[in-house]
Amino acid sequence: MGFYNKMSWVLAFLGFMFLGGFSNANGAIHHYDFVLKETNFTRLCSTKSILTVNGSLPGPTITVQKGDTAFVNVHNQGLYGLTIHWHGVKQPRNPWSDGPENVTQCPIPAGTNFTYEVIFSSEEGTLWWHAHSDWTRATVYGAIVILPALNTTYPFATPDAQETLILGSWFKGDVMEIIEYALASGGDPNVSDAFVINGQPGDLYDCSNETTYRWLVDYGKTYLLRVINAVMNEEQFFAIANHTLTVVAQDAAYIKPITTSYIMITPGQTMDILVTANQPPSHYYIASKAYVDGTVAFNNSTTTAIVQYNGNYSAPSTTPFPTLPDYDNETAADNFTSQIRALASKEHPINVPLEIHSKIIISIAINERICPNSSCSGPDGNALSASLNNISFELPSVDILQAYYGGNNNGVYRTSFPNKPPYTFNFTGDVGNNTIYPSFGTRVRMIKYGEGVEIVFQGTNIIAPENHPMHLHGYSFYVVGTGSGNFNSTTSPKTYNLVDPPEVNTIGVPKNGWAAIRFVADNPGVWFMHCHLERHSSWGMDTVLIVRNGNTTESKIRSPPAYMPPCSKS
Repeated sequence: MGFYNKMSWVLAFLGFMFLGGFSNANGAIHHYDFVLKETNFTRLCSTKSILTVNGSLPGPTITVQKGDTAFVNVHNQGLYGLTIHWHGVKQPRNPWSDGPENVTQCPIPAGTNFTYEVIFSSEEGTLWWHAHSDWTRATVYGAIVILPALNTTYPFATPDAQETLILGSWFKGDVMEIIEYALASGGDPNVSDAFVINGQPGDLYDCSNETTYRWLVDYGKTYLLRVINAVMNEEQFFAIANHTLTVVAQDAAYIKPITTSYIMITPGQTMDILVTANQPPSHYYIASKAYVDGTVAFNNSTTTAIVQYNGNYSAPSTTPFPTLPDYDNETAADNFTSQIRALASKEHPINVPLEIHSKIIISIAINERICPNSSCSGPDGNALSASLNNISFELPSVDILQAYYGGNNNGVYRTSFPNKPPYTFNFTGDVGNNTIYPSFGTRVRMIKYGEGVEIVFQGTNIIAPENHPMHLHGYSFYVVGTGSGNFNSTTSPKTYNLVDPPEVNTIGVPKNGWAAIRFVADNPGVWFMHCHLERHSSWGMDTVLIVRNGNTTESKIRSPPAYMPPCSKS
């Protein structure tokens, strides 16, 4: 990899990018090899085999500059088929390498390999990659660092150094067995046994204090800290004892700096934070714990790492610990997220669509699937499920992109995802028995190329209301408004921020509230949209947007690569 990276810089400098003929002809080309394999790891006093990339947890970091392209050859030496998704990378005209299983490709069978072409365009900052098959992302994930393009710099003073912290989940059991059992029984899957920072649980867990992750800093230096939430099922509060956080980017787009003592970050989100090591040289705890605003089972533990100053001093007898909000403190979460605004500068402009051609209102709900003889482990003897607009998404056995591109749908999907909830009721109040039982199917929404799109996500009070981090593949979108209660088509749009709304790829839809997003449908392809709480996605809180081709070559899906993984059950 080192040779390829050196060569990529040489090629970029010499301007030879025409050799590849790629859509991002100005960027450098990087090559990575990802070897998926089972590896023994010891955590929480016990050893088990987990699926890893290149034997590490987290997996390797992909480092590029804005506008580059990375070819990642994934060698599957594991036990079953799976895919990799490049979270937040727009992949212009290239859904073939986006990764969600049976949406844009079928799994890479064990014993084979597949090369992803990861095309970077406007993203700058921090993103991440993760497996996108069942619950394999629990251990198959890593960071993507996108540095400013050549001859450009950050919209703030260049930091002295960088650090990446990835928040994750650790399960003592086998994660595939946990979700398979939950789906078979209809009940809630087991919660994780620990949270981790860069793969380590930290001092507050059994058998863990010898391996707590330590971030070494020099007094007086300012660091660009990249925080990624790869946790499976919980949003997180995160803080560093005695140190101020200045958040400067979210989801690889710059924001107006926010100075804060803590952040709230949902699964799928990334944040870039300036941290100055300006405290007396010592040790200071980094801590992260769940933010859960619903009456659901969750992991109520705290993961820690340590900021350790370099130099000669006596380690403290008591390491300072940050103050984190209570796990259910909605006000603390809202106080943070409501501050986020796009930088919207001359060098980093935004382009919020003002003309809307497609408006879609999507209700989000936890539901039940009726089980014969009340034989399941969910509410009322039924199975737990989830839906968007009362449709619980079912993954087909072949991928949707292949069916769409080849023109041979053959019943793989239906183009009848509705523009609004099928029933209108008091979504966030007394819902009664409304839409407890959804319909099931693979229904997608077709969108014309170039349209201005507005989607209003409406939370509901059905069964178990909570915050839902909704993620859209293939796009960043502008969060133009959020609110509590039911969206009102007359009054709610009057509260929209069309001046500097944040540009993100994952938005936490408030519990019993709504969030409105906008984007221009300028990326043709088949794009998955889903809740990034993994159990909700497994239950069907998903759909697909298919953006049709435009009239020019540059507005059409690229031709598929010579090889795609075959579509057979694996």
